[in-house]
Amino acid sequence: MSNALRRQYYRNGPPHRAGADVSFGDLVKIFGFNSIHIGRWVNAAEQQHAANLFFDALCDLQLLLQVPEHVISLNGSLALTYGIGGRPGVCAHYQPQGRILALAKNAGGGSLAHEWFHAFDHYIASKLFSRSPPANRFASRCWLEEMPLRPHPLNALLNQAYSTLFLSEDGKSESAFFRHCRQLDEKRQQLYLAMPEEIAARAFEKMLQRQPVKNSFLVAGTLKSEAAKLGVYPDESITTTLSTLWLGYFQRLGQSLRQQTI
Repeated sequence: MSNALRRQYYRNGPPHRAGADVSFGDLVKIFGFNSIHIGRWVNAAEQQHAANLFFDALCDLQLLLQVPEHVISLNGSLALTYGIGGRPGVCAHYQPQGRILALAKNAGGGSLAHEWFHAFDHYIASKLFSRSPPANRFASRCWLEEMPLRPHPLNALLNQAYSTLFLSEDGKSESAFFRHCRQLDEKRQQLYLAMPEEIAARAFEKMLQRQPVKNSFLVAGTLKSEAAKLGVYPDESITTTLSTLWLGYFQRLGQSLRQQTI
């Protein structure tokens, strides 16, 4: 078994599997993912262990967000891959074309929440704005480009969240966090940390890791890592505000969806 899978991931959530093993097929049935593909170099033991890790992490995410199962698969639009392809130095990524969330076999643990929010940020763009966004564009980027919002109470919460991330309190200039990320990019002569979709995903990660239910396969590294010390994650004030807005958004979404099925 690979070192990444052999590693013990901390979690304190409830026993969703009751100690039993699950399969990636179970994830498709329960959450409604479009598809799940496993790399040919993932052996049977690694696949079994990974399926259990994914299941616990996705159940913990569902518990934290208080949403029905199909929200986790973004209404069946999201596909997962594990141990397929990958890019040098990249442990996980989200591919808008095809709506694919991919985790590497040897280094994907702790990245699931970040990549899931990329998928959500992409999916919600078509719901958040009054006109269709360009193909493969993230809602966070569309928001910064000042695309007009579609009026809806849930959209108002997302609007407040993006405003908290990107704008100063008076709304007249960029936030100190946004500016800091741009300055870090300037030092490295690259554009990455200040990309709106990356800022939003890192903020979601930290917000989630601050919640009582912990799962280090789902999210890790936002508090004490070298990246955290550089300030690539928002401060406690922003994180607290985002917790209220984002968790409030998903809880209200969950309540609305459950009422529709009654």
